[in-house]
Amino acid sequence: MSDGAQIRRHSVTLQGHRTSISLEDAFWGRLKLIAARQGLSINALVAKVDAERTGNLSSALRVLAFKDALQDASGNRSGFT
Repeated sequence: MSDGAQIRRHSVTLQGHRTSISLEDAFWGRLKLIAARQGLSINALVAKVDAERTGNLSSALRVLAFKDALQDASGNRSGFT
């Protein structure tokens, strides 16, 4: 059983180019949930974050996943995603 901490490389397409992102399974799973909730593919969600980020893409994705989990924990779904 995985604790979600294993880092894996995930392939995505950004601006027509294949690239890979290294993320822990727990963050990747949360991003898939966010994408589904927003009616987006995982590529579209990553592209959206990529267009809006100011720092490292993997870090920006982790922050999005973390903020989304905090919203679930607090019952507040009005802000981050």
